[in-house]
This record gives sequence, structure tokens and C-alpha cells, in this order.
Amino acid sequence: MDILYNRVFLQHETGHHHPENAKRLDYFADFPDTPLPNGESLLGLVHRSDYIERVKEMGLWGGHLDEDTVVGTLSYETACYAVGAAVLAAEQQAFAVVRPPGHHAYPARASGFCLFNNIAIATQYLVDQGKRVCILDIDGHRGDGTSFIFYPTDKVLFLSLHQYPAFPGKGFVDEIGEGRGLGFNINIPLPPGAADDIFLDALQHYLPVMQAFQPDVVAVSAGFDAHRYDLLLDLHLSANAYYSVGKWLGERFPRIFAILEGGYNIEEMPRCLLNFVAGIEGKQMAYEADFSTSGLRVWETYEMYLHAGMAKLEPYWKF
Repeated sequence: MDILYNRVFLQHETGHHHPENAKRLDYFADFPDTPLPNGESLLGLVHRSDYIERVKEMGLWGGHLDEDTVVGTLSYETACYAVGAAVLAAEQQAFAVVRPPGHHAYPARASGFCLFNNIAIATQYLVDQGKRVCILDIDGHRGDGTSFIFYPTDKVLFLSLHQYPAFPGKGFVDEIGEGRGLGFNINIPLPPGAADDIFLDALQHYLPVMQAFQPDVVAVSAGFDAHRYDLLLDLHLSANAYYSVGKWLGERFPRIFAILEGGYNIEEMPRCLLNFVAGIEGKQMAYEADFSTSGLRVWETYEMYLHAGMAKLEPYWKF
């Protein structure tokens, strides 16, 4: 799995004290620049034209689209290249290391540091070619924008493992889609304190659902803010967990691509990313760490969530 990176992603200025800043990509400074298409023409696959124009106009002077989401003078251009990188990753089965991230962005509004929904656009691009796409969101925050976009469709299976409760809110097991999309939108809530053991147990329970969907492509919203040393959440994953996720996906699905979402510890995020890629490729783990375990109370809460979720989805899937 090739890593797609370009220094254009450093142009998105959010300020040094913002958690989503250019230092997140320091590790990749020596990577060669991947030639990237500008994805501006693809924004309309997901986003409303009035919203696209709003982001573009705000980029003329800079400002905030909401309390957390910053637009600098080069942010619109950078975000368009992030979309282009996402679609290129979908075509090449690669990992797009981009910013700004995307999975919180809605068709008509920004949220959670995200301007345009990179993975949703890349997914819709594939769906328009007749592909069945499974999106697995392993970011520690729920991919609420992506969930909203594909909530009514059975062409995309969306699964999100995320801390619950936490930003952006909601994301409980009873949100399973609507209309033709009933059963195709899956939330897998994890209580604060959940570690490697719970995260991997949850994925093991839902891998059969992903396989039953028979996707042509698996798209991974690859955020790494569930790491135990990350700044924004209270999940306790080690870098080992991301290797296991990559390995399990690589063993089961022939076509996978990934797009960077969150991950705000600038030392641990690239380690998690490289472990994930090594797992996909079936190579040795790049960075080993101590396997993390969850407390008894955390397990009890998680198992309550797990069984409630599977019961809600039993009419649609076999576990």
C-alpha cells in the first residue's frame, strides 16, 4: 500500500495551538511529493454548491466555519487537493496522508476540523462506477458526516468504531440507517477507557458483516486518535491494535484504500499509521508496544453496547 503525500497539505493554516495543525505531518517531511489531481470538480458528488462557494469565499480572507473549523487563505485549495488525493488513493489502493481531515463534514456544513468529506467523495466516485463500498471508520470520533451522507443507501455499508459519549455526539447502536439504508449504517460505541482488547473484540464481531456485504472496495477512515497518548479522547489503544486491524483487513479484502482523519499526538500518529500499512501488506509490525487492556467496568459497559447493537442488526445480518 503506497503512501500518498504532498507538501501542499502544509498550506492549511489553523494556528500553532490548534490540535489539527501542520505539525501533524512532520514525520512525512522527507517523503517525495506525490503528483496529485485537484479534486475541485468532484466536490459536488457530496457537497451542495452554496456550501462549496461559502468555503471558497471565506478562503479569500480566512476565518472560522464553526468554533473548531478554521479556514486560511490557502485552505480551500489544500482541501481540494485532499479530495484529489482521496480519489487517487481509491484508484491505486493507497493511503492518502492528507489534511484537512474530512469525516465530520456534511453536505452543507463544516464540523470538527473538516471542510470537505474526503472519504465520502471518494466513495461516491466509486459508487457511481457501480462499486459496492464498505467504509470502516476507525477514528476515535464517530464519522458523523459520512454516516449522514450514506444513511439512506444500501450501496454503502458504513461502520464506525468510536468513543461514546464524545464529540460529535450521538452514534449509539440504534442509528442504523433509513429507507433502503436500514441496517447499512452501523455504530459501534466504545466506552471511555476501552483499550486494544475491546477495540479488536468489537472489530472481530463485525468483520463477518463486512464480508457478508461483499464489498468491491473497503475504504478506511483512518484516524489514530484512539491511541492512549492522544490529546482529545479517553481511549487507550496502542500502536499494536492498528497493525492487527490492517492485518485482518488485508487477509479478507483484496481492494482497500485509506485516508487520514484524526490523530493528534505527532509522535504516535505516524507509528500507528505505519503499523496499519504493515498489517495490510502482511509485513512485520513497524513499531511494537505493550498490548493495552481494559478494566472490568469498561468491559461490562462495552458488552452491554455490543449485544444491544447486534440485537438491533439481527434482522439484517448474521453474527
